[in-house]
Amino acid sequence: MEIRSTTDDDFDVFVDTVHAAFGRFPETPVEGGGLWWSALETDRCLLARTAEGRPVGTAAAHSFELTLPGEILVPASGVTAVGVLPSHRRQGVLSAMMRHQLAELRARGEFLSVLLASEAPIYGRFGYGPATYTARLTVPRHRGAPTVPRAGAGADTPETGAVEVLRRTECGEVLEEVYDRYRRAQPGALSRPHRWWTLRAGQPPISPAPRHVAVHRDADGVPDGYASYSIGESQTLTVDETIATDDAVFTALARFVLGHDLVSQVVFKHVPPGHPLRWQFADFRAGDVSGDTDWLWVRLLDVPRTLTARGWFTDGELVLDVEDPFLREHGRYLLTVRDGKADCVPTDREPDLSLDVRDLGSVYLGGTAPSTLVRAGHIRAHHPEAATLADALFRAERSPHCLHWF
Repeated sequence: MEIRSTTDDDFDVFVDTVHAAFGRFPETPVEGGGLWWSALETDRCLLARTAEGRPVGTAAAHSFELTLPGEILVPASGVTAVGVLPSHRRQGVLSAMMRHQLAELRARGEFLSVLLASEAPIYGRFGYGPATYTARLTVPRHRGAPTVPRAGAGADTPETGAVEVLRRTECGEVLEEVYDRYRRAQPGALSRPHRWWTLRAGQPPISPAPRHVAVHRDADGVPDGYASYSIGESQTLTVDETIATDDAVFTALARFVLGHDLVSQVVFKHVPPGHPLRWQFADFRAGDVSGDTDWLWVRLLDVPRTLTARGWFTDGELVLDVEDPFLREHGRYLLTVRDGKADCVPTDREPDLSLDVRDLGSVYLGGTAPSTLVRAGHIRAHHPEAATLADALFRAERSPHCLHWF
C-alpha cells in the first residue's frame, strides 16, 4: 500500500474516495461555495492506494490556531476527511494512514493535533482524547422570562448597546471580525481562516445556507457579538451559534431571540459547560439540556513542548509517566509550574500520575479534571494528593469550548 499527499491532479480522486467511504456523493456545487471540502489544503490531504493503484483511504488536515489557557495561540492541525472504503476496512489501512499522518505532522514541526470524532471509540487508540464539550439548550418561549437580578449583583447596571437583524449576506466581514476577537480569548477555540469565509465552506453561518443574524453593537456602535439563527417547523427558532465577547453580550443576544414573535421555542446549539444562561431564567427548569457530548479531541505530539506552551494558574510540581501505545513511546516528565509558566523535562523520579497520552490530551485544555479520569480508572494516582494537585494545575481560567466544525 502507498500513502502519499495529493496533488491538484488527483484531488478529485481524493474527494470521490472520502465520499465513497461514507456512502455519499460529492454535493453539486452551488453559487457562493458551501462545499465542506472546498477549504481542504491539497498538500495536506493523504490518499492511500493499493499495490494495484486503487484509492482506498483518505485523511486530511487543516491549518488552524488553537487558543490555549492563558489566551495563548498555537498552531494546531485539524484532522478531517478520514475514511476507508468499506471493502478495505479492518485491514490496517486506517492505522497506517494515522501513523503516516502523525509522522508528517511532526516533520512539519507541529506538536498538537485536534479532530472532531465521528465515532467516539475510534480515535482513542490513536492517542486522541476528548477535551471540550458542548450541549444543546431548548427553551419554551413562554418559560424564558429572565430572572430579576438581586440587589448588589448587577441590578443597577443598565444594558448598553443594541441588537440589529441582518441577513447573512449583509454581514460577512462583521461575523469574521467578531468571531476572531472571540476565539482569541476563549480556551479551546479554533481560528476560522479567511479562506473559509470566502469559500463559504462549513456549517452556518459560514455556509451559504440562508440565515438571519442578530448582531450586537456596543455603546459606540462596534460589533461585539452575534447570533446566527433560522426558524423552522413547529415555530422553532434554532440558534446555530452565539458568539459574544463577554457574558453581558451573550445575555443580550439570548434575550433577543427569546423575545422573537411567532416562536414556540428557542434551541441554543453549542452551549458550553457551566454557562450561566440557565441561571438567568426566572424558571430554572425552563432550559432542557440535551445532546451533551464531546466536541474537540486533542492529541499531543511532543509532551514537553505542549505542556510548556499553555498558561498555568497554580504553582506546583508533578511527575507524569506518559505512555503512547500507538507510537510505541514512553516518557517520564517533571512538570514544574512557577508564575504562570511551566518547565517540563525528562526525569527518573517516582511518578505522581501514570497515564496514556490520550488522557493527557483530555486534561490539557482544562475541560476534564484529572481526578475524574483517576476515578474512571484511566489515570493511576500514586499517592492521595496527586489527583488534587493535578486538578489545581491543569485548570483553565474558564471552561474550554469549541464551536468550529471542520
